[in-house]
Amino acid sequence: MANLVDTSAQSSPSDGGRVLPPTPVVKVTVSVDGLPRNLWLKLESHSPHGSVKGRTALALWEDIAGRVDPGIGIIESTSGNLGLALAAVTASHGVPFTAVVDPRSSASVVAGVRALGGRVVTIDRPDGSGGYLLSRIAYIRERLRTEPRLVWPDQYANPASPRVHARGTAPELWAQTMGRPMSVLVAVSTGGTLAGFRDYAAAARPAWELVGVDVAGSAALGGAAGPRVLSGIGSSRPSAFLPAGHRPTVPVSPRESVSACLWLSAATGLGVGGSSGALIAAALRLFRTVPPRREVACLCPDGADRYLDTVYAAEWRERQGLEPVQIARAVEVTAVEHRPPHGEPVVEGVREGRAR
Repeated sequence: MANLVDTSAQSSPSDGGRVLPPTPVVKVTVSVDGLPRNLWLKLESHSPHGSVKGRTALALWEDIAGRVDPGIGIIESTSGNLGLALAAVTASHGVPFTAVVDPRSSASVVAGVRALGGRVVTIDRPDGSGGYLLSRIAYIRERLRTEPRLVWPDQYANPASPRVHARGTAPELWAQTMGRPMSVLVAVSTGGTLAGFRDYAAAARPAWELVGVDVAGSAALGGAAGPRVLSGIGSSRPSAFLPAGHRPTVPVSPRESVSACLWLSAATGLGVGGSSGALIAAALRLFRTVPPRREVACLCPDGADRYLDTVYAAEWRERQGLEPVQIARAVEVTAVEHRPPHGEPVVEGVREGRAR
């Protein structure tokens, strides 16, 4: 167990001696139907690469660095965040990088990859499963066939992905929430993050209920693949890291996800991405289940800055048929407490709330 879990480090593995600092947690105290509940948000948008995929990028780089030809480089399929993080990591090593994306990828993230010197290939052919993932992977396999020295880290099956969360992200959250019993919600895409939390929980046995959150149209946990509009959550194929039918799992609709993002922003001033909205929508549901959960933590993969032209844009929501719904009936935010990675927590203020 000691080899897997190191709660004293509270950090991701290093990249050539560099270590990612822990990301902050915000404790949002809410009243749900008059009863107190705590919503803990671990904000990966505060990492140096702006998302939880920064951890994954460093772990993947460490795994493949010895095989990379600096004149040839690496290629990876990504919905956006991993591509941006890998572009930064490879740029720091002077290695060429190609990000294989699709039309759902954030325009700002794609621009960021290019600004860091990365090449972007957009695959606009649907894969028949409601998305583009299988088409992106098919493109990479063809490139590898014709360019055998090109390296594919393969975020979808590389054990470095769950390992970085088992050793870093999960014990960070446990320490920052003071080991409280709680439900911990993790969004599912490749499944690597949830698998890492699962491995940590199996070794360290925190008092956690570990819940996967997925979206309609995702096959990540064994469901039927179908059309999806949000990036960063869900998949066109089953996760290689998780068994089909992983439980417990909370399915969330795109409309609920978007509505939760807008509610959180209006109620607390915190801006999170679309997959984080799915987590918050699931948390609001769990606060009312039987038995009700009183402490729920969400690993928020990224921030609102990468969704200004989608989730936070009224025109986009209208085009997608994602008009907001009342996601937080009889929910009142009473306090927002910022808990920095180190040091004393800061209470931003108590809201004289109204039901939202």
